[in-house]
Amino acid sequence: MIDIQDQADLRGVAIDRVGISELRHPTSFRDGEIEQFGMGTFSIHVGLPEDRRGTHMSRMVELVADHLSVLDPRGLPVFLKEASGKLDVRSARIEASMALAIEVVSPATRRTSWQPFDILLAAEVSEDAVTTMSTVTTAVTSLCPCSKAISDYGAHNQRSVIALLVEGTGDSPYPLTVSQAFALIRRSGSSPVFPLIKRPDERAVTMAAFDKPAFVEDIVRDVSLECRAAGVPHRVEVANIESIHSHDATASLSWGITNR
Repeated sequence: MIDIQDQADLRGVAIDRVGISELRHPTSFRDGEIEQFGMGTFSIHVGLPEDRRGTHMSRMVELVADHLSVLDPRGLPVFLKEASGKLDVRSARIEASMALAIEVVSPATRRTSWQPFDILLAAEVSEDAVTTMSTVTTAVTSLCPCSKAISDYGAHNQRSVIALLVEGTGDSPYPLTVSQAFALIRRSGSSPVFPLIKRPDERAVTMAAFDKPAFVEDIVRDVSLECRAAGVPHRVEVANIESIHSHDATASLSWGITNR
């Protein structure tokens, strides 16, 4: 059959990215620390040369089915090189997202429960150079230092959503595992959050937060400083879902990353 996509294009316009997005496919996340099965959402895009009319999107679906039934961040550079060859392009990008969970223990009663978090993995190859990015997003509790300082008793607190992206290149495509990023985020606020807490746990969490007040600016800096100490390029974004305001408070910063 005639291959329309492979026809020459004479308009002289290259396309930065073309491909598929929001492809859902069952996959197992495995990185040596976590192994969980779920539904992944995938996007694959390539840079299309000016003389090519189209790309083969069905091959992108085949690539996911054939190579990403196990999703391992350490294997994304190899996948991209396979994809570049099959799609006959010099630049390609993959993104994969899914929900995971890690078991946490409440501070007083030691009850266990599963704290969810979201991951977004991305990798890009261009001129044989591969960059990988992994983002972990989860929540903590933050207590307002100003509210504590000016109040006769108590202080307002809220849930803070933190997204930590780390970048890897070359021999270190996965410099901070999702488990490590999850743990780093949970110790950065006023207190971790727990899906299951009994009254003794609620007391412990409330007092722990009161003893460690943190602005959104404090959280974003503390997360960044830990990454800097480890030499890990990163971007961190924090959103306080405010409890006494009609708006949220947000902060973000980047350090050392090439993909901004």
